[in-house]
This record gives sequence, C-alpha cells and structure tokens, in this order.
Amino acid sequence: MTALLNTVERVELDRYLGTWFEISRLPLKYEDEGARDITATYSLNEDGSVRVDNRCIDDAGLPAQALGEARPVDDTGARLTVSFLPEYLRWIPFTKGDYWVIRLAEDYSVSLVGTPDRRNLWLLARDHDLPQAVRSDYLNTAREQGFDLSHLITPRQSGRVVEMGDQ
Repeated sequence: MTALLNTVERVELDRYLGTWFEISRLPLKYEDEGARDITATYSLNEDGSVRVDNRCIDDAGLPAQALGEARPVDDTGARLTVSFLPEYLRWIPFTKGDYWVIRLAEDYSVSLVGTPDRRNLWLLARDHDLPQAVRSDYLNTAREQGFDLSHLITPRQSGRVVEMGDQ
C-alpha cells in the first residue's frame, strides 16, 4: 500500500490566489501534450470557494479555457477538491479531483501540487521562468513522495496569460 501523500501544514488561500504558470506536469488526458503558455488563475468566490481559471494555447494553436471550482477539504487549506463540471453537476461526489499542496515556497512563489494516487502532479510558479536549480529541487520532493517523473512534461512558456480570442 502506498504511503499517504504528505502536504504542507497550512496554505493561506488569500496568499495563494492569483496567477500561476505551469512549469511542469505529469500527462493529463484532458490537456494537450503540446499545450503552451499554461496558466491557472485562482480567485475567491462569494461563497468562499475558489474559482479556477485554467488557460493555454492548445495543440492547434488556439486559446483554450477550463473553468472550475475548488473547495478546501479541511481548515489547513492544503487539501482541496476541484471540479470542472458545469455547476449543476458539481454535487455528484465522484466528479471531483484532488488538489493537494505538497510543497510551497515561503513567499508563495513556487508550489508543488499532486494527487494522493500520485498520478497527477503540477509544478507551478508565479514567474514563467523558474530557475533550473529550483525546479530540480521541487521535482526531487515529488520523487521523494513517490511520483514517477519519467513522463514529465515541461510546456513552453512565453510569460503571458492567454486572453480568450488570442491566436
């Protein structure tokens, strides 16, 4: 049996909000392998949930967007569930994914996020150009936690947030 995935002790969600650039990830069935300029922007909804706005330029060179909602599982803010289904279907239990913050820079500039089954992993940063030494250090944390990084994807990043209508 796989050991429980360790998370950071606490995430101050108000500090975590804002735009993050995807530096690396494990392959996802719902995201093109050749997608570029991938960002995730988090903002607070009136009900206390977090609005998730993922954007990229897809394999065809077109802007793509996925809107979702995240909710903390407990009062630490380190474990959340995320759903990208339409709002009227989000009540269905098996339609949510896990979003666990495994490591977070003290200044909230770099975040390593994964799922407890270790199938999904994201290395996110506030800046699109993360120094290689920092990247390697965070990915080593993922390895230590049992993630297989043999298929890791590092998307191209230009440093811009995709506007819907961009091409």
